[in-house]
Amino acid sequence: MADKRARFDQQIIRHIDAAHNFARWILKNDADAEDAVQEALIDAWKGFGWFQGSQDKAWFLAIVRNACYAQLRRSKRQFEILDDELVDDGLLPDALLLQNVEQEFFRLAIESLPEGYREVVILREMEDLSYAEISRVAGIPIGTVMSRLARGRAMLAKELTR
Repeated sequence: MADKRARFDQQIIRHIDAAHNFARWILKNDADAEDAVQEALIDAWKGFGWFQGSQDKAWFLAIVRNACYAQLRRSKRQFEILDDELVDDGLLPDALLLQNVEQEFFRLAIESLPEGYREVVILREMEDLSYAEISRVAGIPIGTVMSRLARGRAMLAKELTR
């Protein structure tokens, strides 16, 4: 058990910052991202005995991705809160209060990307995963990764120059 814990710490826990970053981009909320990563850690621990290979970051981020989308599905079933209602009530999300305007524009541009494109761009540009690793995380063929990455970058560039 101690050996499993040491291996888990060495192979998985070191990717916790990447997991939080990835989850925040998917869920657009720090608290939800923390919950998803915690759920992913539990799932990773349960499945760690069967994990074999050197792609520990991709394996863990795939679990984080699944936890995020499961959380989104649960949230959609429980609540139907529209962003327009929040703005109409004068309640602005904390993310809109960022001090650096350039960071805000970039964040908004990333968030404007369709989900599949946003995910691939984040995994490649921010988490520095290879095409093969992104393919495993997202569960899509490498050709689709390359296509989505090219289109996502083009959409992002267009949005940033707008």
